[in-house]
Amino acid sequence: MRVADFRSDTVTRPSSEMLAAMVAAPLGDDVLEGDPTVARLESEVARRLGKDGAWFVPSGTMANSIAVGSWTRPGDELLLERSAHMVQWEAGAAGALHGVQSLTLHAPDGRLDLDEVRRSVRMRSLHCPRTALICVEQTFMGSGEGPGGRVLPLEHLGQLKALASELGIPVHMDGARLFNASVASGVDVRNYAACADSVSVCLSKGLGCPVGSLIAGPRDFLERARLMRKRLGGWMRQSGILAAAGLYALEHNVARLADDHVLAKELASVLDGLEGLECSPNQVESNIVMARVAHRRHDPVSLMEALKRHNVLVLPQNATTLRFVTHLDVGTEDVARVLVAMEDALR
Repeated sequence: MRVADFRSDTVTRPSSEMLAAMVAAPLGDDVLEGDPTVARLESEVARRLGKDGAWFVPSGTMANSIAVGSWTRPGDELLLERSAHMVQWEAGAAGALHGVQSLTLHAPDGRLDLDEVRRSVRMRSLHCPRTALICVEQTFMGSGEGPGGRVLPLEHLGQLKALASELGIPVHMDGARLFNASVASGVDVRNYAACADSVSVCLSKGLGCPVGSLIAGPRDFLERARLMRKRLGGWMRQSGILAAAGLYALEHNVARLADDHVLAKELASVLDGLEGLECSPNQVESNIVMARVAHRRHDPVSLMEALKRHNVLVLPQNATTLRFVTHLDVGTEDVARVLVAMEDALR
């Protein structure tokens, strides 16, 4: 039986057309004379984001780590939301790899309070770490305390960037699902990217690529980032075969993200009102659905296991919440299967 996999938008398989583009890609050694397909992808992403350039890397976690290593020095401090991906899901990379600590603020919708940001910036003192980087996440996945996949408003991001510039602190945007935010809001990715000094974007989430992310920014940052990519082992050889998938995705898979957003609302409508579940479709903004579990017999883990027996795959976000993510490899028929499986599990 076909598996309905809602664990993440990273589980997609490349289409036959994407595979054909990968096979046909002209290749070179990107570490030596350069790979022409990688160069095309980096140029195209930089153009779309309005940045001086971009580097192709294996993963979003590496892209974010490159940004941290490029903007900071050991003993510095990051300022970001406490459930941000860079805090929760990157294995402590900032501290382990770059010797920096994180000061985390509480903002369940991802929008950092500007007054709190100002108060949280360290005074210049021999006794204090330097506040070296402010990080934001677009879209904001969250911890499950609030809706997932929130689109941070352009106005808020612009205000945060203005404050950071006043304070002399760069802003990094973890834009793993930046294209989702753009499609959901109608705001061009370039306008969002203008609210940050460096931006990472992920190709292997909603865009359907098998692997790959990019880190973009100004020229002086890119020089540091190039060295950091080398140190982290992210400078690949004949990587045009992967970059070709990214070029295909940028041309064919961006506009269709709207289908994922519609499907997410449909899924939330199906789940909302089932016994012991809370999941408002009005709070779904992109392709992530958080279903809070308040059932007399089930918690998120037991529901995950029950759904698995129906070949429906999901993941718990925390002790009270199940996370569903829509993508190009699930459709309306899979939402119907979720309903049948969930009703059986709750029964």
